[in-house]
Amino acid sequence: MKKQVKNNVSWVGKVDWELRSFHGDELSTHNGSTYNSYLIEEEKTVLIDTVWLPFAEEFVENLAQEIELSKIDYIIINHGEVDHSGALPALMKHIPDTPIYCSANAVKSLKGQYHKDWNFNIVKTGDTLDIGNGKSLVFVEMRMLHWPDSMATYLTEDNILFSNDAFGQHFATEELYNDLVDQCDLYNESIKYYANILTPFSAVLRKKLNEIIALNLPIDIIATSHGVIWRDNPMQIVENYSKWADDYQENQITIVYDTMWKGTKRLAEKIAEGISLEDSDVVVKLYNIAKSDGNDVITEIFKSKTVIMGSPTVGNDIIHTMKGFIHYVKSMKFKNKNAAAFGCYGWSGEGVKVLNGLMKDAGFEVVSEGFENLWNPDLDAENKAIEYGRKLAAL
Repeated sequence: MKKQVKNNVSWVGKVDWELRSFHGDELSTHNGSTYNSYLIEEEKTVLIDTVWLPFAEEFVENLAQEIELSKIDYIIINHGEVDHSGALPALMKHIPDTPIYCSANAVKSLKGQYHKDWNFNIVKTGDTLDIGNGKSLVFVEMRMLHWPDSMATYLTEDNILFSNDAFGQHFATEELYNDLVDQCDLYNESIKYYANILTPFSAVLRKKLNEIIALNLPIDIIATSHGVIWRDNPMQIVENYSKWADDYQENQITIVYDTMWKGTKRLAEKIAEGISLEDSDVVVKLYNIAKSDGNDVITEIFKSKTVIMGSPTVGNDIIHTMKGFIHYVKSMKFKNKNAAAFGCYGWSGEGVKVLNGLMKDAGFEVVSEGFENLWNPDLDAENKAIEYGRKLAAL
C-alpha cells in the first residue's frame, strides 16, 4: 500500500515482521525490518530502490496497482545489495528499457548478481537529474557505507535525502515516521545497526558526513532504506552518527566470557562485583557468549570503555566460542578501548595469554597481564577476583 511521505513522494516498500536474522545469520533482527522503496511522481516518475528478493512479485503487483509500470521514467538504485535491488529483475520484465541510475560500482554489482545488461546510467557525487516541476535529484556517492557501490539521492525543493543504508534501523513498524514509534526502541535499534554494520567504516563515515554538510543541502526528511523515516528533527540521527563515528564510548565496562564447569563464570561475577564496588557510576554488563546474542554483545562493546574477556584453558588454548567471537570483534575495528582477560585452568594455563594476544590483535589496549586461577575459585580466589575488578575500574 502506498503511503505519502511528502507532497508527491510516497513509500511503496515492505514491512517484514518475521525477519529474525539478516546477512544470512550474521545479524540478529529481533524486531524485524522494513525494505523501503519510494515513488516520486512529478513531471517524471521515479522509483527509488526496490525490496528484498522474497517479496519481489508482491512488490511488483502492489506497485502496478498504484501506477502503470510503463509510466516509470527512471529507476534509482542507491545500493545493489539484494535487500534493495531484489525485486529489480521481476520489475524489469515489465519495463526492460527503463533507465537505471546508479554508481559505477553498482553496475558491477547488479550485473554480477543478476547477469542482465539493463539500461544503466552511471552517476557520481554532484550529478543531477531533472524530474520536472522545478525539482531535481542530486546524487552523492557513499562508498563503503557500507558497500563500494553505495550512494544517496537528494530531492530538491522537498529537501528529502534518500540515504539508503545510512541512518537506518532493522525495525518493523506500520508507523512511517520516527516521532510515531517508541523512542527507546528506535535508539536501541539505531545504535545496534551502527555498531554491527557501520563501525568498521567509521573513519570513512566521518569524512562523508563532512562532505554532505559541505554540500549545504537543507534536509527536512531523511528517508532510509530500513526502519522509520526521520522527519522530526532529522539531523538528530546525523548528530548521533557523528558521535558514534568518533571512537565512541560510554562509562561502561562489559565482561564477556564462556565457561566449562562454572569456575570462569564465578570469576566473571566477582570481577563485576569488584568493578561496582570501586565505581558505583560505571555501568557493568556481563555476558556468557554461549548464551547471548553476539550482535547485542557487539553493541555493548561498542558502548564500552573497557572490555574484559574470560575463558578457561582448553587444549592449551581458549574455548572456541570465545575465539570465534573475538574474531568477529576484530572485524569491527574498534578504537580507543581498553581490555583485560581472566580465566580458570587445570593444568597448563595458556588461556589468559591467548586472550591477551587476540585482544591486542583486535585493536584493544591490553591494560593488565590478566587474572588466572588454578582449578575452581575458592573464597580467597573470589576475593582476588573482586580486587582485580576494582583495579580495572580504577584505570
